[in-house]
Amino acid sequence: MDNMTKVINKPTQGALINGEWIQGNGGTFDVSNPHDGSLLNTVGMASLTDVDSAVAAAKAAQPEWAATPNVVRAKIMREVHKIFLERAEPIAQMLTAEIGKTITDAREEVFEYSAPSWGKAAEEILRHRGMSFPSTQEQTTNKRLVMNYRPLGVVAAITPYNFPIDISSIALAHIIAAGNTVIWKPSEYAAVSCSMLADIMKEAGVPDGVLNLVHGKGDVGNALVEHKDVKGVFFTGSTATGRVIAAKCALRPHLLELGGDGPFIILEDADVDAAVDGAINGCFYYSGQVCTSAERVLVHEDVYDEFLEKFTAKASQLKIGNPLNEDSEMGPLCNETTLKRVQEHVADAIAKGAKVIKFGPESGLYHPATILTEVTQDMLIMQEETFGPVAPIMKISSAEQAIEIANSSSLGLIASLWTRDLASAWRVSEALPHGTVNVNETSNYWDQLAPFGGTGDSGVGRELSQWFLQTFTESKLMVFDLGGDVKYNRRAEGGW
Repeated sequence: MDNMTKVINKPTQGALINGEWIQGNGGTFDVSNPHDGSLLNTVGMASLTDVDSAVAAAKAAQPEWAATPNVVRAKIMREVHKIFLERAEPIAQMLTAEIGKTITDAREEVFEYSAPSWGKAAEEILRHRGMSFPSTQEQTTNKRLVMNYRPLGVVAAITPYNFPIDISSIALAHIIAAGNTVIWKPSEYAAVSCSMLADIMKEAGVPDGVLNLVHGKGDVGNALVEHKDVKGVFFTGSTATGRVIAAKCALRPHLLELGGDGPFIILEDADVDAAVDGAINGCFYYSGQVCTSAERVLVHEDVYDEFLEKFTAKASQLKIGNPLNEDSEMGPLCNETTLKRVQEHVADAIAKGAKVIKFGPESGLYHPATILTEVTQDMLIMQEETFGPVAPIMKISSAEQAIEIANSSSLGLIASLWTRDLASAWRVSEALPHGTVNVNETSNYWDQLAPFGGTGDSGVGRELSQWFLQTFTESKLMVFDLGGDVKYNRRAEGGW
């Protein structure tokens, strides 16, 4: 605890611009511990003038960084990975203090996901292949067509509170590895831990101006999105904000990972015990504050009673409390906005006839693990993303009904399907419009080298691995005519 106290009290300034931390000219904001409300830090806030300075620094640094050999950029990425692993524990502790994620889940975020992203980005940029094309427009062997990739230039990365180090690392590592420079606006709820990551990048040799960080709230993010010198935008957050960003980025590349509706479908032939374990993770991991959470649990009537009994028994055993405790499985919600939305959704469901079962404390930002039964589709909790530790369970009579309910949402991020029948798994998976369908796996599963993203209101584009590079580079075709004395027919077909 002594080491953690020292980390928490480390001053956090408002902006990192061209390699220098500055206080920021936008005032300050407080970062509080969601467990007990105690003040963790007072953070400097960037002004809109600071945003302009950060963009100017990124723009000035980008040509030299783009001209840096891929091998050199990869070496810097690997050095970030190395130093990150050495500093991961203090960052994990800070995550727990700032956003209420349990210490075991915070360690998973930094050790398993975040730090390795930098090494993976190094490998991706060394393997980002171009293409060559045969000449098809003329009767000649004189043409050479080659497609390559070039960085966009200056990119803005606006990242959320729920995976503030993981999502940021994925984005920053690939954006920078590709030869772009970046201005990073992290969530204000995780300002200190994100500043700690920026310090690692600086120490690892990321050149001045390649990474710039601006702390602040919505006005800072909006200024980045609207800036004429920002050529691409990465954003993870709410669908409402994503819509605004998409409208403002109509002619610029953008990658948006937005909300999810999490249909969690359990068919009559499912392994119920496995589905129960998957649903506990899907509904209650990080108190439900995950875009891939199981937001709607659809259970076939043949196994409904068995599932509900076993799921309720498991939920009652969850250890809910101080997220710093090694044995805590669920902590508080991160902020008042999230708590209010969860409470409104539960109250609306109860008012419309849902039955409720609750386990755990209900004070401050703590919301108990909650199970709702007898839910109907007119309830807000079945129509909107709740983003909290609530499991709304609906009885279904067929796979077709599950598909109809799942497809009634405009969101389409990830679905979870439980069945032992291969044909059913295949057909239902194809019928769901979601970007990912996990079969016999919790909704909160993703692979860091596979494409991740949603359809409809769940986002635009795919992130992770090479898919990140596709968004934040531009393809460029170069056509060569080798010339010389070779005579050839400039028509492919001829005869007319």
